[in-house]
Formats: sequence, C-alpha cells, structure tokens
Amino acid sequence: MKIAIVLPDLKFGGAEKLHINLAEEWRSNGHEVHFILMNKRGEFLSMVPNNVYIKSLNVNRLREVVFPLKSYLKEYRPDITLAAMWPLTSIAVVSWILSGKVGKIFLSDHVHLSSSIANEINTHMFYIKSTILLTYRLVNGVIAVSEGVKDNLIKIGRFKKNKIKVIYNPIVKSNNCLYSANHDRRKMWEGDFKYNILSVAELKAQKDHKTLIKAISLLPKELDFRLVILGDGKLMEELRLLVKSLKLNDKVMLRGYVSNPYPWYCTADLFVLSSMWEGFGNVIVEALECGVPVVSTNCPSGPSEILDNGEYGTLVPVGDYVLLSNAIHSTLLKKVNKNKLIERSKQFTVTKISLQYLKYFEEIF
Repeated sequence: MKIAIVLPDLKFGGAEKLHINLAEEWRSNGHEVHFILMNKRGEFLSMVPNNVYIKSLNVNRLREVVFPLKSYLKEYRPDITLAAMWPLTSIAVVSWILSGKVGKIFLSDHVHLSSSIANEINTHMFYIKSTILLTYRLVNGVIAVSEGVKDNLIKIGRFKKNKIKVIYNPIVKSNNCLYSANHDRRKMWEGDFKYNILSVAELKAQKDHKTLIKAISLLPKELDFRLVILGDGKLMEELRLLVKSLKLNDKVMLRGYVSNPYPWYCTADLFVLSSMWEGFGNVIVEALECGVPVVSTNCPSGPSEILDNGEYGTLVPVGDYVLLSNAIHSTLLKKVNKNKLIERSKQFTVTKISLQYLKYFEEIF
C-alpha cells in the first residue's frame, strides 16, 4: 500500500517516535510510506529510514495546511492517509475531502485531550468539540493510543464506541536494549552511585518535573543515588534554579536531549514518570523493555494500562511529591523480577502493533 503519515514535524515526542517506528516497519514489509510535515524539522528527522520519503508543506500555521495538503494527496494518491494530533487531524479531513476523498483516511489521537485543553491549549472547548464532531464522523476510522484516550474522545465527540479503535503504541524492537555491555555506568552517570534514577521527558508543565525534584529532595540524605532527567524544553532554566534552591546539585543532573536513551535505561535502577497527563506513556514501556522498575503517576491516561493497574509497577497520585518520594524510596529497596517486566513490554512490539494498524486499515471500507 501507499501510506501517507501527516504530522506537524518530527520534533522530540512520543507521537513522532511511534510513527517513525511504524514507517520503518511498514517499509520493511514492502509498503511505500511518505511523511507529510508542515515543516521538515525536528530532532527525529535523522531517524527516518532513507527509503521513507519526507514531504514538507513549508507552512507555519495550521490554517495554511489545507490547500498544500489537498494538492499533495491528489498528486501522491495514497491508499491510506494517517493524520495525527488534533487539530491537524480535523484539518487533514478537510484537505482529504477537497482532494476528492483519495483513498481512506484515519485519524489518531495521542493525548488525553480534555486534560490538554484544560492546561495548555488556548482554545475554547466549544470550538474543539465542534471541529471533532464535524470532521471525525466523516473518516474511515479513528485510533486512540489507550482506553483512556478513547473514553475521553467518546465524551468529547459523543461517538459510538465502535467508531474508535484502541491500538497501543509500537515501542519495542529486537535490538533496543543491546547496549548495557557497551556503556560504562559510572562514566555516564558521572559517579559510582548505588542507585541510578532516570526520567525521560520534554521539560514542560505537563511532565511536572517540579514534583519529581521535590520528591527527590525528601529522600534520606544518606541514600547514595543520582537522578538524571533526559530531555530539553522551555522549563530547563526554571528547573535548574529549583535544583539549586533545594541544594540538590550533587543529586540531580539535567542532561538535556539525547537521541538514544537506551544506554541510560540499561544502566538505571529505577524509572520515574511524574506527568500530570499522558496519552500513553512510551517511556514506561522503554523502561520495562530493559527490565527497569517503574514508579509513575496514575495520570489520565496510559500508565495504569501499561502497568496493569500496578501489577508491573507502582502508581501514585498526580502532584503528590510526598507519596512519590515514598514510592521511589520503597521501590529502590525492593527486589524486582526484571524478566516479568521485560515480558510485559513484549505486548508493545513494533512488529505486533504495526500489523494491528494494517489489519484495521484493511477491514474498514
């Protein structure tokens, strides 16, 4: 098949990474894949396989997408158009209609939209509901990356349950964790600590690193550990100041963005996600894949589904740094069955999930 994936760009983010995984897998199985981006930019551009084409629409505003995307759909004539992340999803539907409804179109949502609206999207809820009601009903199918995202979409758009298909994110590859023997734990973490604690996320309000850093400040002073936060973002300087004010410079390292976090997972003793909301939580799966114990906020939505309500990790309330600190401390001292965590991660392999997408594309007319 000819598959077109429509995204804003390929900046650091869970939705962007999973689509690269899908594109690579589909291409290796003989499908032709194009990325259609508003702008050809982002940290993940270098991860796109050479045999996957990237088309830039060269636009900066969402309202400028409609006609360039329409023209490209008419020219490329994909069998499947997969558009991700509202409001680009709704805009892609307009372009698809104007193109003469070339092929089938599927939309995918990757965040708990109500939480995102309440905290970071400066748009009236009426407008959001209206665009979703008007456009999502016209497409061949809608994909949600977790049951929580699905339930939230049903509430917003008043959809029937069978309109939305839950397909978890494709994360696990056969070679992801082949790094531990090749990396010096002491050198990477800049010290020989008994406990290496890792967090991987963009430095923005949603990820609530402030709560994480406050939780770290409550750990016993004699505990020999270091927290490394991988990720960049607009809150970098603010978080550095918080670390300094809490006198944690020797305990917390803000490492910035790294293209390959797996050597860090493989040398970590604990992974922590402190988000206020998610859509899925790719980083939790990445940690499980390497046999790393997980402590996560029980945020909407994704973590509780990945961890099976606490069977494969510890869940704590959002924003409670005292309970988060207690969970971190107790998990560090607890013996964990790494093989059990690794087996759980196999539910999210790229091969398995990519086939679920293809099956859904083929069964919808």
